[in-house]
Amino acid sequence: LGGGIDWHTSEPVTDEWHLARVGAEGGQLVRFPIPPFIHGGSQWAIFQSLMGGQKAVVYPEFDAARSWEIVEKHKVNVVFITGDAMGRPMVEALAERDYDLSSLVTVASSAALFSQNVKEEFLDRIPNALLIDAIGSSETGFGGLGIVSKGSPTSGGPRVTADKQLHVLREDGTVIEPGSGEIGTLARSGHIPLRYHNDPEKSAKTFKEFGGVRYSLPGDFARVEDDGSITMLGRGSVSINTGGEKVFPEEVEAALKAHPDVFDTVVVGVPDDRFGQRVVAVVATRGNARPSLTDLNEVVRKELAGYKCPRAVWFVDEIKRSPAGKPDYRWGAEHTAAHDADETL
Repeated sequence: LGGGIDWHTSEPVTDEWHLARVGAEGGQLVRFPIPPFIHGGSQWAIFQSLMGGQKAVVYPEFDAARSWEIVEKHKVNVVFITGDAMGRPMVEALAERDYDLSSLVTVASSAALFSQNVKEEFLDRIPNALLIDAIGSSETGFGGLGIVSKGSPTSGGPRVTADKQLHVLREDGTVIEPGSGEIGTLARSGHIPLRYHNDPEKSAKTFKEFGGVRYSLPGDFARVEDDGSITMLGRGSVSINTGGEKVFPEEVEAALKAHPDVFDTVVVGVPDDRFGQRVVAVVATRGNARPSLTDLNEVVRKELAGYKCPRAVWFVDEIKRSPAGKPDYRWGAEHTAAHDADETL
């Protein structure tokens, strides 16, 4: 499941007892994976705990304030969340009352956008905890992690130090070198799954061989930076093609969430006769706030090029997400198709 990798070092395990020895040498670590167990990240956190002789705390439902009470009660060391869907209500719960978080060492996020402004609120309220962005998927296993710091440059998705078997490939399967600026497809070699069960068509799309090397390609686009770190840009299946330019919803969502009135958002593409698709946003605001589209885009333009700014906005009471906290882009597209926009440029 883990590709035979020690996730602390990204090095292959030496034998089947490696993780147990490391756990015994380091003392007990208490993990609290908050997402439900349909989420691979929670499954991973539990397996890490079991294989390393550690302790895992499990509760059936998510509630922001209750999560901090659980951290207090069980002296949790590591909390696992899925981006803003859990992170934003949790950090706002910290403003309501004081909690004893002295045991907390790390807050780790994966599988959903963890926007920079929410990260910085965490760092302000829990300055002694390490904040981590991690990437991975069921098809690739653990991919890498990045340490979050205040004032870090934003690029939509997480920027991580990848393990040695994670690559970014061109369409022809050649490896993109660091610092080229090219956008490619994230791929993992090494110990990877054989196939999807009873789905040969999907298996053929995801598991491919280039130059004698077999890869798993879960469908994420990424870029390799000068230092060899990898910036995740988003899933190709939800990217927006506007006038030939590729726009990844997560980068626009992250920019929108810097606006103080925006609590949550999902960005999708809608049909456009001239450009093929237009970038639009479905937004849940704080209270009854209704910022203008011009006001929203002033914030977006601080981070992104003009063509990535939403051209229309729909206001809703709540953004629909999966039980694990992932945005439901199909719902976003259906909502924009079924309702008139609140404002259009």
